[in-house]
Amino acid sequence: MEEQTLKTAVVNDNCHPEWNEELTLYIKDVNTPIHLIVCDKDTFTVDDKMGEADIDIKPYLQCVKMGLSDLPDGHVVKTVQPDTTNCLAEESSCVWRDGKVVQEMSLRLRNVESGEVLVEIEWIDVTDSEGKGLSELEF
Repeated sequence: MEEQTLKTAVVNDNCHPEWNEELTLYIKDVNTPIHLIVCDKDTFTVDDKMGEADIDIKPYLQCVKMGLSDLPDGHVVKTVQPDTTNCLAEESSCVWRDGKVVQEMSLRLRNVESGEVLVEIEWIDVTDSEGKGLSELEF
């Protein structure tokens, strides 16, 4: 996703900030993880990198691609375990909520002494210029 850069608002004077913001990325290659970088905001110097994590969206997209419907809210479609290929701090679940599959995850930040960030992902299917949506993608 290196050609797309999105930034949240700055949360000042808080060691445990909450953003609760929605950011939208256009996914061209489902095999490329979303790279997340957490920085502090400095006024007179370059912002310091506080840690980073990659979000592997393939397990989530496998659930979305199932084409599920009419499941009870809270139904766990799939669980994803932390391992060396993801930055999960704990088990994560793909859950049916409000008529769609979402995945909440706690990501352990790398290249920092400690730190975690909570993220929720949701797929919005739009077709590209060639008429291809998620159902056409290979992964």
